[in-house]
Amino acid sequence: MTSRELHADCTRCAGLCCVAPAFAKSSDFAVNKAAGQPCLNLADDFRCRIHDRLDASGFHGCVVFDCFGAGQRITQETFGGRSWREAPELSGPMFAVLPVMRQLHEIMWYLAEALKLDEARRVHPKLEEALSATDRLAGGTPEDLRALDLDTHRRKVNPLLRKASELARGRNRPDHSGANLIGRRMRKADLRGASFRGALLIGADLRDADLRRADFTGADLRGTDLRGADLTDVLFLTASQRRAAVT
Repeated sequence: MTSRELHADCTRCAGLCCVAPAFAKSSDFAVNKAAGQPCLNLADDFRCRIHDRLDASGFHGCVVFDCFGAGQRITQETFGGRSWREAPELSGPMFAVLPVMRQLHEIMWYLAEALKLDEARRVHPKLEEALSATDRLAGGTPEDLRALDLDTHRRKVNPLLRKASELARGRNRPDHSGANLIGRRMRKADLRGASFRGALLIGADLRDADLRRADFTGADLRGTDLRGADLTDVLFLTASQRRAAVT
């Protein structure tokens, strides 16, 4: 199994997520920022000046963002420890590969999680192959990364993740894949082993629900009320999704 950091380590990154993307003043961001422009809260050491009070300062979008370790890999490996600040000519290439590397690391995170599922042992060899292949793609040059067909790679990996999920959840479980469940009231519902892959759960009420072994791959959990819910052995629930929900 490939050993790789799949969580953000901002101490080893050149503040890429604070510079590369654009964002508009909204409930998620307190100001407008153009792509490639450093956030006004980015310090000289690439740390956030208001990291401990992002929500209170109107930067909830930063709270829920997760690069899955892509930022430090780009900084330390792809560009050998150099940064856009000391070498301005690198800014374009560095910022361009961030969304690609982030998606590759997100795929790797899902694969690594699937490999923890004992019920999916029969597909572990294929999951390991997919994880190693994804890691090799992420190790490419900036030119390789920009030219990568991510959709094709996802189509190869997704069936494996679905199979692992099915094996872990068991048969005849509720299937809410891709469903519009915005604002849905499901308090205290028995949703053991349910699939919420790609579901819209914005503002849904899942308080005290039984969500053991439920699959949340790609579900939109903004404002979803999970207080009191049983999330024991839940599948593919990212730290970003947890921060977006009410817990």
